[in-house]
Amino acid sequence: MLEVGGSKQHEEQVDRPYLLSIITPAYNEANNLPALYKRLNPVLDSLKLDWEWIIVDDHSSDRTFTLIKELNKTDPRVNGIRFSRNFGSHLAITCGLHHSRGNCAIIMAADLQDPPETLPLLLKEWEEGAKIVFAVRAHREGEKASKVGFSRLFFFLMRFVVGIRELPSTGSDFFLLDQHVVDAFCQFKESNLSILPLITWLGFRQTTITYTKEARAHGRSGWSLGKKLKLVVDSITSFSYFPIHLISLVGFIVSLIGFCYAGVVIFNALTGNLPQGWSSLMVVLLVIGGFQMLMMGVLGEYLWRALDESRRRPRYLIEAKTGSFAPTRDYQEHS
Repeated sequence: MLEVGGSKQHEEQVDRPYLLSIITPAYNEANNLPALYKRLNPVLDSLKLDWEWIIVDDHSSDRTFTLIKELNKTDPRVNGIRFSRNFGSHLAITCGLHHSRGNCAIIMAADLQDPPETLPLLLKEWEEGAKIVFAVRAHREGEKASKVGFSRLFFFLMRFVVGIRELPSTGSDFFLLDQHVVDAFCQFKESNLSILPLITWLGFRQTTITYTKEARAHGRSGWSLGKKLKLVVDSITSFSYFPIHLISLVGFIVSLIGFCYAGVVIFNALTGNLPQGWSSLMVVLLVIGGFQMLMMGVLGEYLWRALDESRRRPRYLIEAKTGSFAPTRDYQEHS
């Protein structure tokens, strides 16, 4: 059974050195990882705590994993995992959490957009009792207005349509999780995972800090439009059946309009005013047909995810590791 940590256990954590796990998903980040290590290392050493850095290589095509192995040779606190193929950043984070050993874990990107200098602020809130600490973006440097607008629309939908009101309004890719939250998270076996809504849904004591998200240092993000759209669909279908309710409502409204129009046609026929207009009839047929196809598509998304979960395939496969790892928090090692 999962225990919810109390104040006594938390006091023991802050009175003695504890272990911090840093989880970083990486995809073609060979140019960013050395610079991130140079900034991360002095910040963590100044905190006077034990730490480990777990970098999960999402099957990069560049020297990312080679660089991780080189970092591990010079600093054994740096550990690396390489996926057998590209599984996506959310499953990379999941894998890192499964392998983490820390009293708390911090998830941060490899592209230097999340400044390591923010780590003490996250840890301060955790030491004061918070179990989940979100670093909320107060400002985003070097981001296009369209990308920021898409992000805010997504979080608006998640908060006010799906109903996860506790989700940060501007989102968060950079956050801290207490070990109890990590243990709770590792009990979930979903294949089509949306991490931030799930972590928020878990409950526990949550708080936020604000920071400036810096511009990407090198390279281009692998977070494509297709992956963003899949995340939207995964997030909505995982936490809400609102689309299915919407289908029922739209179907009822369209049917009601159809019956009303049928009444008008019958009335006109009885009064000798036969209906005219092939074009208007085709418009009605196309609109109704379009609604039907859309409804089938929504139902298909739910049905596909149910099928995907029923297969019970491993969520990720590990090709290689470097460094030392304890037994995973997950119930089964997917390697």
